[in-house]
Amino acid sequence: MKRAAFLDRDGVINRDVGYVHRWDEFEFLAGVFDAMRRLRAAGYHLVIVTNQSGLARGLFDEAQYGELTGRMLDELARQGIAVEAVYHCPHHPAGTVERWAMDCDCRKPAPGMILRAAAEHGLSLADSFMVGDKLSDIGAARAAGVGRAFLVRSENPECPGDDKVAADGVFASLADCVDALGRA
Repeated sequence: MKRAAFLDRDGVINRDVGYVHRWDEFEFLAGVFDAMRRLRAAGYHLVIVTNQSGLARGLFDEAQYGELTGRMLDELARQGIAVEAVYHCPHHPAGTVERWAMDCDCRKPAPGMILRAAAEHGLSLADSFMVGDKLSDIGAARAAGVGRAFLVRSENPECPGDDKVAADGVFASLADCVDALGRA
């Protein structure tokens, strides 16, 4: 079985400016390319798991989400980074788009995206870890049985301090998290 680094997107890979859905507003965070390359070199399969409630809220559509995701993956490939898969949850119970306005098993902190990725790609959850910028990311990892879960502050003002988190570690960025893992 393979081990994975499950990564949230907004706030971990790119700057979270709220409902990012156009390439001109997508900005990779400092150190992300090197951190992701190092994870791949250490034998981790990269899986992005992202809540995208902007779909349920009618702020953007599937075509816009797909175009942005494709461009992100193209840039990562140009940087020498292979991503195993990207999973997204379009749902939100307060959504305005009827087909996505619901509770589901994939919106973090529910574990659905992680469990689906593990089943579809033969991933060992116990040997994997999650990096997110919100407690819902940590909750999804715990609910799925992921071995470790780390929180990054990036630029998220909602991210709690070290003393309020049930994470295995809190870091300033994905790059800092990967640095710490490399020393462990």
